[in-house]
Amino acid sequence: MITFPSSGETRRPGRIEVVCGSMFSGKTEELIRRLRRAQFAKQHVEIFKPAIDTRYSDEEVVSHDHNAIPSTPIDSSASILLLSSDIDVVGIDEAQFFDDGLVSVCNELANRGVRVIIAGLDMDYKGVPFGPMPALCAIADDVTKVHAICVKCGSLAYVSHRTVANDKRVLLGETQEYEPLCRDCYQKVMAEEQAKQGV
Repeated sequence: MITFPSSGETRRPGRIEVVCGSMFSGKTEELIRRLRRAQFAKQHVEIFKPAIDTRYSDEEVVSHDHNAIPSTPIDSSASILLLSSDIDVVGIDEAQFFDDGLVSVCNELANRGVRVIIAGLDMDYKGVPFGPMPALCAIADDVTKVHAICVKCGSLAYVSHRTVANDKRVLLGETQEYEPLCRDCYQKVMAEEQAKQGV
C-alpha cells in the first residue's frame, strides 16, 4: 500500500514566470490575476514596480482596464531583496524599466524557494529588446507571450509603435503616445515615416 505524507508541501519550489509582449496586450492584467490567486491561496505576496511609473497611481500596479493591486514603488532592483523576507510570491511590473541587476535578484529569490512573477515589455518602440527582459526570459521557468491587436489590420500585434515625435527610449504613455502594430503594418508605417523625412 502506498501512503502519502499528510503534512502537505514540505519544500516550496521556487520559479520564475515572465509575462511579456507589447503595450495593451494584457501583461499587467495577467500579473494581477496570478497574484490575486496567490493571495486567495493565503500565500504571502509582495508586489514591486518602478518608482518612475506613476501613470495611474503612485503606489498601485494598475492595468489599462483599471484593475489595481497595492504595490511598493522602488528605484533599484536591489531593494526587492531587502523587502522580500518571508514572502512566498513576488510580483514585478514594468520590469523593462529596472536595472540589469534584476536578473540576479530574481534568480536569488527563486533559488530561495520564492515564486517570482514578472511582467514587462519585451521590446521598445523601435523593436529592440528592452532592458533586462531578454535575460529574464532566458532564465525563466515559464514565459508567456501575450499579444495586443494591431490597430491597422486586426492581426496579432508585434510592437508598440510610438506615435509622437520623441526619441527618448523611456517615455511613459498610453493610447495617445503608442499604438500596437503587427510586423507588416509596423514595416509599412516606418517606411512611410522615413519617406516623409527624406531618408
